[in-house]
Amino acid sequence: MTSIQHVIHSYFIWLILLSYFAAAFFPGLGLSIRSAEFGSIALGPSRIALSLPPAMLAFLLLNAGLGARSKDLGAVARYPRLLAAGVAGNLFAPLAFIAAVSITMKFWHNPEEVQQILTGLALMAAMPIAGASTAWAQNANGNLALSLGLVLLTTLLSPVLTPVVLHSVAFLAAGDYSEDLHELASNGAGAFLGAWVILPSLLGIAGHRLLGETATASISPYLKLANSIVLILLNYSNAALSLPKLISEPDLDFLAAILAIVGLLCAAMFAAGYLIAWSFRTDRAGAASLMFGLGMNNNGAGLVLASLALSDHPAVMIPVIVYNLTQHLFASLVDKILTRKFD
Repeated sequence: MTSIQHVIHSYFIWLILLSYFAAAFFPGLGLSIRSAEFGSIALGPSRIALSLPPAMLAFLLLNAGLGARSKDLGAVARYPRLLAAGVAGNLFAPLAFIAAVSITMKFWHNPEEVQQILTGLALMAAMPIAGASTAWAQNANGNLALSLGLVLLTTLLSPVLTPVVLHSVAFLAAGDYSEDLHELASNGAGAFLGAWVILPSLLGIAGHRLLGETATASISPYLKLANSIVLILLNYSNAALSLPKLISEPDLDFLAAILAIVGLLCAAMFAAGYLIAWSFRTDRAGAASLMFGLGMNNNGAGLVLASLALSDHPAVMIPVIVYNLTQHLFASLVDKILTRKFD
């Protein structure tokens, strides 16, 4: 099982690309996955639909919580200033970038495309730091406690920070996109994150403590394999909503603009992590954790939220899909640079 997981990990970026190819040309199964529902539950003023995409997202976060070792959790409190700086950077750096994009693209020939890009960027910026950042930091001999702290803190604060980001970008957006972002920030985002992101993460951490280190380690290879399969299916089902139209009705200048903007945003976020590390004079391990943390957001949650709340604007998911790939490519590049520079 460990060998199988190692092979999947080695070719994972290619499997993600393959899932997007399948979504573009064979979207039927992905649309069926998206349409499977099992009722709904009331959570305060909001109603949470029980469907497969958020359930798969919850499974991924439950597994992430199960993988959080007690000794690593205990070490998180050692870095309050770095954690605060990392959370602040994760909040304000993308907002500054989005503001710059909104000014730069005022003269773009298609105002609708500008709104789609801004809304997609808002969904990326509003999400907590990705759990995958801890894996990249661990592979680069980073500070695992700091990485885990950034993921947990941004996740726990997401019901507060996510509406702040969505409302902020909504003031830069226009028309129906601005209204949708305000509505999502006011009504849907907090309940969604609480039910499908925070709750499964906490349940996973509690499950780890209940099972103990030995039992958790024994099932870890199976959980990692299941994690990879579910992540690929989740990417496939979310992309099935927007990629077929992109292929059947290609808009090359729109796609080129997305690639350029998303690439710049990803580079800016990794650079922001490095600047925070430099300003605090952290060691190499801390720098690695901050760079991977700020550079990688939980775009799986962003895609699910977009597919549920903004299904009438499927093009807003394209920047999120592109960033999901780009952040792993940048992470691979940063990993190589860190290895050459310090090892």
